[in-house]
Amino acid sequence: MSLPTLETRRLILRPCALSDLDALHQLWTDSDVRRYLWDDIVISRQRAAQTLQEALASAAESGVGFWAILLRDKPDVVGFCGLRYVENSCDLELLYGLAPAYWKQGLATEASLAVLEYALVKLRLERIYARSDIPNLMSVRVMQRLGMKFEAEARIGTLPVHCYSITREEFLAQRAANQPERS
Repeated sequence: MSLPTLETRRLILRPCALSDLDALHQLWTDSDVRRYLWDDIVISRQRAAQTLQEALASAAESGVGFWAILLRDKPDVVGFCGLRYVENSCDLELLYGLAPAYWKQGLATEASLAVLEYALVKLRLERIYARSDIPNLMSVRVMQRLGMKFEAEARIGTLPVHCYSITREEFLAQRAANQPERS
C-alpha cells in the first residue's frame, strides 16, 4: 500500500520520499521546531534517515506514514504531516511540523485536516490521537481547531504532555456541520 497525494486549497501533501531527507533534517533541527518536536535535541542526519525510513516502511505496509507539505505555488518542502503508531500500541498519532516562516497561517490545520480525512474516512480508522508538550500552545490550538478533544495529561519520558483525540464519528459529524447547505 502506498500513500496517496492529498491536495487542499493551498497545499499539496505528497508522500515523503528518501529524497526529502535533507529538507526534513533541516526542518527537524531548526531550533524553533525541535524545541517541541524532538524535545530540543539536535538529531543527527542518521536519526532523521531512520525516522524517515520507518515512516516509508509503515506507509508501504499499512498506508500510515508521512507526507511532505508543499505550497501549491512553490516546489520546496515547507513541513511534514502524517501518522505514526504510538510506541507499543496500535494507536495512531497525528504529527505535524512546519518551518517557522509558515507558522500562524493555518497551514498545520489545513494539512492535518487532509490527513485526518484520509485516515478516518478513506482508511476508516476509528480514532486518531495527538500529543503536545504542555507549553506548545500553538500545537494545542491546532488540535482544538481540528475538533480533537482533550483526553488527559500524560508523560512521555519525563515531559508532561496534553493528549487529544478524535473519532471517525466525531470527525464525520464535524465535517457535516461545516458543509454549506444545498437548496
